[in-house]
Amino acid sequence: MPHIKNALIRYRIIDRCIRNKYKPFPSKKELREACEENLFGSNYGEHICDSTIEKDLFNLRMDHDAPIKYSKKNDGYYYEDPNYSINDIPLTEEDLESIQFAVNTLQQFREVDMFKQFGQAIDKIVDRVAIESKQTLNSENPIVQFETAYSTGGNEFLPQLYESIISKNKVVFKYKSFKSIDFKERIVSPLLLKEYRNRWYLISFDESKNDIITFALERMDNLQTSNEHCKIPKDFDPKKYFEFSTGITAYQGIPELIEIKADSISAKYIQSQPFHHSQELIRENDEFSVFQLKVFISEELIRSFLSFGGEIEVIAPEGLRSILKERSTQLFQKYN
Repeated sequence: MPHIKNALIRYRIIDRCIRNKYKPFPSKKELREACEENLFGSNYGEHICDSTIEKDLFNLRMDHDAPIKYSKKNDGYYYEDPNYSINDIPLTEEDLESIQFAVNTLQQFREVDMFKQFGQAIDKIVDRVAIESKQTLNSENPIVQFETAYSTGGNEFLPQLYESIISKNKVVFKYKSFKSIDFKERIVSPLLLKEYRNRWYLISFDESKNDIITFALERMDNLQTSNEHCKIPKDFDPKKYFEFSTGITAYQGIPELIEIKADSISAKYIQSQPFHHSQELIRENDEFSVFQLKVFISEELIRSFLSFGGEIEVIAPEGLRSILKERSTQLFQKYN
């Protein structure tokens, strides 16, 4: 089993290297070094040889239909189909049986205090596996479609980051923000992993900036766990950090009381899917409803309001009204 497990891990490491648009066309040597470094913490060839990588590439082509090609010009490997990812491969019947066994084990502990906070996640897994296992009998014409999270990368870092948070060790990685041209090295104390809209983020403390910084896992590369112990701010509380947030953005400050007016149809959607857990219905008639919520004003919140177009109106605060008015004017000018 460990041999099979290591092979599956190597497949994902190879897949990540080939899909790395910032370092395309990895050579066989680079693939071997990446696998050995991730699995054993070294890259001298003591644990993984070139022939192992050759077998992995062959198995990826044969068993997973990976469109791996070799470029003589660039002396490295690439995907003929740039949209391919091993993460998008559907589960086999054997995979589903293994997951079903794990799910059955999880269900036995769902009422234990330690696992109660994961009850909703466990239910989601149970539903998904139950339906998927039935759909394998009718795979050509599925009757249930789940929300698909398109591969953005970075999820392979989750186990290592989780372990670093538990062990309270700093992490080192290369990071490229949307505004940057090149990768920059970051050394931070990992505090919390958070998922938002099918993407994972690391909440961390950057000692050099004396501030809490959020990093998207999909824009990370070459993650390493440091031997240096974490420095955790005394006032950081993971349960309260996102208490007044509507997305991945959190601030240290005072949340604002927001009032929005929605027409009768949109009000039903807003009631069924609140913007925030603090949302309350404070006024209602046949034509409109007024909701109140206490949150930080963030880009995620602004975009959520804009998605309703002219069906909702922000009544207060005035600052948020001004932001939405300016965005609406820009939108009008583009289509006028």
